[in-house]
Amino acid sequence: MVLFGIRLPLFASLAVWAVVWELAGRTEIGMILPPLSRIFWRVVEIVPTPSFREALAITGRSFALGTGIAIGLGVPLGVLIGRSPIADRLVLPWVNLFLSAPLSALVPVIMVLAGIGETTIVLTVVMFAVWIIVLNARAGVRNISPSLVEMAQSFGASGLQAFAKIYLWAALPEIITGIRLGLIRAVKGVVIGQLLVSVVGFGTLFEIYSAHFLMEHMWALLLVLFAFAFALNEVLAWAERKVDYYAASR
Repeated sequence: MVLFGIRLPLFASLAVWAVVWELAGRTEIGMILPPLSRIFWRVVEIVPTPSFREALAITGRSFALGTGIAIGLGVPLGVLIGRSPIADRLVLPWVNLFLSAPLSALVPVIMVLAGIGETTIVLTVVMFAVWIIVLNARAGVRNISPSLVEMAQSFGASGLQAFAKIYLWAALPEIITGIRLGLIRAVKGVVIGQLLVSVVGFGTLFEIYSAHFLMEHMWALLLVLFAFAFALNEVLAWAERKVDYYAASR
């Protein structure tokens, strides 16, 4: 960003908004939106506590299981519907439907089917993450050069060999993009699941803080989640740039 002929670093806009937040928190709305400096102090205060570590372990386990299942299902399914017109016609309408649907409304349905517990939370994470992964994997496979497919066929590659050595690598930029977007949606899914299904993990902390109107603690926990999602996005965005070679070679 360039301002008055001076090139500012990328985090300059964040610094500006941090100042605005700090000033706004010192006005009458401070009861709802505390100053950012006090929120940072609350982060330092709650992160080392046993309750936070326990909540982090529970939430992290559900998040890891859910995203692992979503990637394991989404990438092969996206490759399949990208290569098979019949599968594409059968599956793509459902993918688009769930991608645009208000998924939070389906969480009670999962709760009825799977009960109240970690299984429902994991399935909620899968539901939030898998569809965008499928759609991006499909887009990547459909952009593969036909010459690569013909080469695999001419060498007698099996379907599994073509998937592992041609489709997966040639579609890697779009697949990583889908995983990045899916993981960000999964963060929302795990929090919604813990709040709506069973109050565990970070859902417990949100319930305690809201019940006692501890707004500084609430915003501190939100700040931790925002920072995690932002860091996850940046790491996978870096991975996307590293595999641009495959997109260029296509």
